[in-house]
Amino acid sequence: MNNPIVRRELIGTLRKPNVAALQVAWMAVLAVVMILRWPVNGHVNLAGTQAQQVLSLLSWTILVGVMLVAPAFPAASVVAEKRSGTLALLLNSPLSTAAIFRGKLIGALGLPLLLMLLTIPAMTACFAMGGVSLLHQVLLLYLVFILVALESAAVGLYVSIRANNVDSAIRLTYAVLFVLDLLVLIPYRLVANTQIPSLVNLGRWLASFSSLPAILHILGTNSIHAGNSINGGNAVIVRFVICSLALSVLSGLLSIRRLGQWLFDRPRDSGKITDDRSTKVRAYRRIMYLWFFDPQRRSGLIGPLSNPVMVKEFRTSRFGRSHWMMRLVGICLMVSLGLMLAAAYGSISFNPRTLGELMVLFQVTLIVLITPSLASGLISSEIQNKTWQLLRVTPLSATTIVLGKLLSVCRTLLLLLLATLPGYAVMLVIDKGQADRVVTVLITLGIIALFCLLVSSAISSWFRKTAQATAVSYALLLAIFGGTLVFWAGRGTLFSLSLVADILKFNPLAAALSTIHAPGFNDYNFVRTNWCFMLVAMGIATVILIFRTWRLTRPE
Repeated sequence: MNNPIVRRELIGTLRKPNVAALQVAWMAVLAVVMILRWPVNGHVNLAGTQAQQVLSLLSWTILVGVMLVAPAFPAASVVAEKRSGTLALLLNSPLSTAAIFRGKLIGALGLPLLLMLLTIPAMTACFAMGGVSLLHQVLLLYLVFILVALESAAVGLYVSIRANNVDSAIRLTYAVLFVLDLLVLIPYRLVANTQIPSLVNLGRWLASFSSLPAILHILGTNSIHAGNSINGGNAVIVRFVICSLALSVLSGLLSIRRLGQWLFDRPRDSGKITDDRSTKVRAYRRIMYLWFFDPQRRSGLIGPLSNPVMVKEFRTSRFGRSHWMMRLVGICLMVSLGLMLAAAYGSISFNPRTLGELMVLFQVTLIVLITPSLASGLISSEIQNKTWQLLRVTPLSATTIVLGKLLSVCRTLLLLLLATLPGYAVMLVIDKGQADRVVTVLITLGIIALFCLLVSSAISSWFRKTAQATAVSYALLLAIFGGTLVFWAGRGTLFSLSLVADILKFNPLAAALSTIHAPGFNDYNFVRTNWCFMLVAMGIATVILIFRTWRLTRPE
């Protein structure tokens, strides 16, 4: 704690007003969680069923809170200092790079650990109900939470060192952690029923990078590692501890290695414009890049009927440029077809419903992951970079600016959705009777994409910093798409079936899964209600976006 960076990072973070508001909101959420499932009249059963239910709900709440808060500050820590010029002063100080990284890491862990300390009263109340093991449940849960926070901070710092701006660092950090928490579970599910032990063990270790199997095991819930796949009582927890610590140590070593003076001296080849090169080179590049996707091709003039804001977004955004867009589309195409082929080849027990479930989960995950990263900086980035004043002096109206911003993201989302359509074609080849459901799912996915786009854009218009807008957009969308699934996981035990059905009406992911008749969602049929909810929310977000943009274009 004598490290000056620890004091500066930790005290500076805790002095921020939004951090104080976060602590108050966190305590309010914990209080609501405990009140929802606290036994009536203070009576509990001797079997400890109610205590286990409260522990399960409280554990998932803490995990979601840590996963949302822990990566935000370390992801912006180093890149913000690099952009402001203070990192060069820090590297010229007597502190070594290891001490700088250690101070950043400990300072970044301060807020997540403080939030965990605030959960002790709620956890104590849960333990006082009886039926909860202090050693085998409570302490192990806090061990998992601490490892999740450590892993998030270490990965966030490494991404922050490599990133060039704050918003891209935050986006990439959340994307990497999302892959480590959820997507690593998919390979094990695909190979679990195969007869190749080495492949099953590889999938099991890959899934151990996620904290979900460990928490499910501690809570006594059947997980993907349940049954005969476990050799020993706490093998799941041991594997998670090994994988989490290994990833944290690896991220730390790579960060220390990269953190140095040479970080500011990275020569790059400026390249040559294709139009200025020889005839043979131009012909070769136009054939290899299909002309349109050549990154070194000189852009043409903006047409008289084109929206200049939309063209500007295409040319300045990485994913707006054609060659980057094609790379992303190609990856999505290969992943969608890979899921279909792996699921169909991996086991004969997979049916079209399972294939549809995988496709819906993949597409909704892609939309929720990509859309806030593209839309949350549409307005806030202009304000943060001091370029909004240039838009204000143009004759463009607020509607034209908003339309150009939205169209630039719509094209990217449309290409991503089209890239995953071949997966549904494979599903229809297997069972042609799924045609009506596939059409309904595609309509739902289109509305979901517009919903995420408009909500993230409206949030962007309220903030002056892209990092804050991105964090709020991710938090809100994850609460809608993932937070409400907590009620579904506790259906029939923690929550009544009618309450779960009413809450899931506002979850677009649940509506898409119910349309495809995914396991656990067969009894629900609220896709039309969910469409109405998203359309109303989109209308409100559009009004807010246009009004805020109009206010920002007015003279100060």
